[in-house]
Amino acid sequence: MHSSRARLSSGLPKAPKIQRTLALSALSLAAVLVGCGPKAAAPAGPAGGMPPAQVGVVTVTPGDIGLVTELPGRLEASRVAQVRARVAGIVQKRLFREGGDVTAGQSLFEIDASPYQATYASAQANLAKAEANLMQASAQAERYKPLAAAKAISEQEFVAAQSAQKQAEADVAIGKAAVQTARINLSYAAVTAPISGRIGRSLVTEGALVGQGEATPLAVIQQTNPMYVNFTQSAAEVMKLQRAMQGGQLKRANGTQAASVKLVLEDGTEYARAGKLLFTDLTVDATTGQITLRAEVPNPDGVLLPGLYVRVHLEQSKVSNAITLPQQAVTRSNQGDSVMVVDAEGKVAPRPVKVGAQQNGQWVILDGLKAGDQVMVDGFQKLRGGAPVKALPWTPSGAAKPTPADKAAS
Repeated sequence: MHSSRARLSSGLPKAPKIQRTLALSALSLAAVLVGCGPKAAAPAGPAGGMPPAQVGVVTVTPGDIGLVTELPGRLEASRVAQVRARVAGIVQKRLFREGGDVTAGQSLFEIDASPYQATYASAQANLAKAEANLMQASAQAERYKPLAAAKAISEQEFVAAQSAQKQAEADVAIGKAAVQTARINLSYAAVTAPISGRIGRSLVTEGALVGQGEATPLAVIQQTNPMYVNFTQSAAEVMKLQRAMQGGQLKRANGTQAASVKLVLEDGTEYARAGKLLFTDLTVDATTGQITLRAEVPNPDGVLLPGLYVRVHLEQSKVSNAITLPQQAVTRSNQGDSVMVVDAEGKVAPRPVKVGAQQNGQWVILDGLKAGDQVMVDGFQKLRGGAPVKALPWTPSGAAKPTPADKAAS
């Protein structure tokens, strides 16, 4: 009896704790049931799954595209003149600023002219003496003429008078030539610029003896406006281009014989002024198979310098109704070239194309596409089998992307 009462008495205090535990369990179960209730339906795609993937596309727009060939070239002055001493003497003065511009006929150096002034004066004196002798001989021949007709003098005396006159005339001619030679040599003592252009450094200094036995170089003048750029092109490419033009696949740039030329400088910047092709050599280099070409480029500001290496962008022809696509849009393989085209329903399908030359990081598409086609450029990794996609205009990585405010305004 005592033991049973003891067990009953020990169990009475535990009843409230069991009730609290059951109440908490009931509340937890109710919370779980509430959480498992109906939820808002999630947006579904066309097939009840994910929404269509967004891909970047470009819309095909045909047009005339100039085919540009990049070739290495080297600049050359359009005119080059070496200033040389044409008479012997001591250089007394330099009359120009090194590295400056000079005009044709401008005085550059003064050579000691005293010996040539003396020679010129002597030649003038000899000419005056010859002219005096001619006057006397002519007068005597005139006096002998009527006497010879009247048989007052012998025929031999008359012939001698005529011979003296002719000899005096020859002496006058020799004297005139000597005066002209002396005058020319005297003028050579003042060295002038043969052409207009930019002159380099002086090759001699004051006090130097020049022209002794040879024409001593004194300076070099280069005409740098316009400039020439010389470059070479493969003979095979030239012949291929000519055949394409004759077949009507290409047309000549600008409709003229002078192809457009642009230069890219060593730092990668493009020269602002365009040039024109002057000529194409008629001979192919037997060792390289290259043809030499020359273009003329304006250089009024003196930015281009002779001897500078440049890259020549030569536009010799144009393609009519051609299409350009970013390079990443075209898949090239041994089976051919193809692109992914998105139709109006968002379906993506490959399409074979014919790829031409490369222009400014883009492929020129000659065949396989038409105006209005949407070609995938970005988002290839998002394609899922035959699931439709959402086409969005593709923006190059370097271009500015539209902001949320721009999207809201549109």
